[in-house]
Amino acid sequence: MGSQNHGSKIEPRTLEERLVYWSIVGTWALWLTGLLYILSAVLGYVLLSILGYRILWPAASDPEPRMPPPAVLAWIAGTLAMAFALIAAHIDYDLGAASLVKSFVGWIKGWALLAVYPLVGATMSIRPEVVSRATCLLCVQTLLLIPFFILADIAGAPKDLYLPPWAELIGTGNEFFEVSLFGLEDGRARYRFYAPWSTAAAFVASLGLVVALQERSWRWRIAVVLSTIAVCNMAGSRTSVIVLPATLVLVIVLANLWRPSTWLAIAALATASLLMSGELINLYQDATDAFAAARAASSRVRTALGNIAVHRWLTEAPIFGHGILDRGGQVVERMLIGSHHTWWGLLFVKGAVGFLGLALPFAWSFIELTAKAQCDRVARLGLGILVSIMLFSMADNIEIIAYLIWPALVFLGIAFRRRLFWPTVGYLGSRDKSPEPAEIILKGSPIPS
Repeated sequence: MGSQNHGSKIEPRTLEERLVYWSIVGTWALWLTGLLYILSAVLGYVLLSILGYRILWPAASDPEPRMPPPAVLAWIAGTLAMAFALIAAHIDYDLGAASLVKSFVGWIKGWALLAVYPLVGATMSIRPEVVSRATCLLCVQTLLLIPFFILADIAGAPKDLYLPPWAELIGTGNEFFEVSLFGLEDGRARYRFYAPWSTAAAFVASLGLVVALQERSWRWRIAVVLSTIAVCNMAGSRTSVIVLPATLVLVIVLANLWRPSTWLAIAALATASLLMSGELINLYQDATDAFAAARAASSRVRTALGNIAVHRWLTEAPIFGHGILDRGGQVVERMLIGSHHTWWGLLFVKGAVGFLGLALPFAWSFIELTAKAQCDRVARLGLGILVSIMLFSMADNIEIIAYLIWPALVFLGIAFRRRLFWPTVGYLGSRDKSPEPAEIILKGSPIPS
């Protein structure tokens, strides 16, 4: 398999692998043309169309599609529940056909991609090492471009270079299309690279690190680690400082739950925490205060946005939500109620139905990937992607940047198709030898005795 070719060249074999590979590698070129937002969202539906064509008109020359795993079906059901809540809320509040069409288009290029790309990864012939190698190449490109971004700030170059003319036609927001070298906050440059804002850039870099861990070559890994650290630092993202180490630690623990030593370590840690509970509470409070003080105004606005979103959800639209975001007052600097937080935004816009439409697939995927991660490398990385998305969802709206995190979503779909094997004595020496090659068609999830 390609994952065993330490640092060797990996060539895409199938049409879907070529589309995925070159779309990832060409990210910076798409950003320069202002087409990244459009083509990254369209790619999912192009791949979905190819999948549908092969199901309806199978050919001997095309790889046979796999059956969607249960986790993918859960994501499909969850995103469809969000669409139903969206329609119901528009009817409840009589928002009109124009608003419904606009919101539904937003669902197609946002929430729906959380099901489309995992479906593609799980059912089409895409090897994990292809996604990983393309991600590594993208990270190396970013690492090479970083000095130019820094020099542009030092030389006093304009922070915004140009805005493509089609940005006005799409109407999503200029930040998704404009070619910008950096942003300014309190007189300090915050770089967003090819993302619409700095936190999203750190989010994408963190997910790229997890995906790139599929690589066996230490050279690729070092390059990706350096790129991720540089991007997160230059983006000035407080969230990434917590999410990156937390993701790595959680995956190590969750992927070794079958080991008695893990439970002994957890028991020892729990005992020590009880004995030092007072000191730990003070330490947590100090860390929380320092985190908030790092960007006090931002923390205040985020807290107010969350409180308003939850209050208005409970008192005004608990089942299906409000259907659309609403502009806040001066206390939140006129920002949209329901923004800056995936879960509060879901409650405000799509109510309890939309909230469960994301929470239940997350829970299913977490349990399934935790079980598979006990003896499967790809599943462990899929679990890392899921944990990272979950943690970042507390600080950003993941549906808005689904067009950027799609390589991780494809890899997540590949992890869903891995077979479930219980770690037995035969796996104690090497848990990475899953009996399932990436190329074979999966028809079930057997658990050998």
